[in-house]
Amino acid sequence: MDYDNKIILHLPVQSLNGKILVIIGGTSGIGLSAASAFIARGAKVVAVGREDENVEKAQRLLGNAALVFAGEATNSGTAPRAIAEARQHLGGFHGLYHVAGGSGRKMGDGPLHEMTDAGLEATMRLNFYSLVYSNRAAVKAFMEQGSGGSILNMGSVLGFSPSPKHFATHAYAAAKAAIVGFTKSIAAYYAPYNIRINVIAPALTETPMSQRAANDAKILTYIRTKQPLDGGRIGAPQDLEEAAAYFMSDGSRFVTGQVLAIDGGWMISEGQHNFLT
Repeated sequence: MDYDNKIILHLPVQSLNGKILVIIGGTSGIGLSAASAFIARGAKVVAVGREDENVEKAQRLLGNAALVFAGEATNSGTAPRAIAEARQHLGGFHGLYHVAGGSGRKMGDGPLHEMTDAGLEATMRLNFYSLVYSNRAAVKAFMEQGSGGSILNMGSVLGFSPSPKHFATHAYAAAKAAIVGFTKSIAAYYAPYNIRINVIAPALTETPMSQRAANDAKILTYIRTKQPLDGGRIGAPQDLEEAAAYFMSDGSRFVTGQVLAIDGGWMISEGQHNFLT
């Protein structure tokens, strides 16, 4: 093809005009921030969240471009319902962003020698099983449509870059590592169907889940050198918006099976602390 003699026009990479997107875990924190960003870029959104109060607040915030309802990500019927709502009420389905997950610390996750059976099961169900359920529903829908589409999964740097002093929740790390392997495996399988599946992996980010760390002075001191970008701080949900919009957009049409760490420098920084204190 002779590119020199052609004028090639592109929409902005992050344009989501005409996209209808489903966000599992979209009524608070990173998911709600993404929903708002997607709408601002021209998309319509179905956002699913756990708490009725958050659902009502999210619907008010997102307005008429969104359909918000309560549902448990760990229920295998939640994602199929969300996709059906997108098709029926918004007119289609083009992408899934799975954000739902969280720490299992209060459920019995922790260092391996302290982890309970119940903590292992609950943490894996919340962070990995729920994602498998939503990805399965999305792949089935895309194949039925014959349209291709985009799936973006929420990982964590803890899945491949441990921090043993302050973040020793080993079932959570295992679940986030599993997300990477699972995503790459299904991305390879479904690439011929033009279904692309990717992961973003944040470091410590300000969300309802991260309040323990966000309010711990020792952890905040550690984060200043572990996440040294922009003055050394905890990430904000808005730090992930542009990347999420990119993966949901046609700008990522040639990208699949990738893991993007949005980590403020976490993986290339030591982080300073005294293991004995």
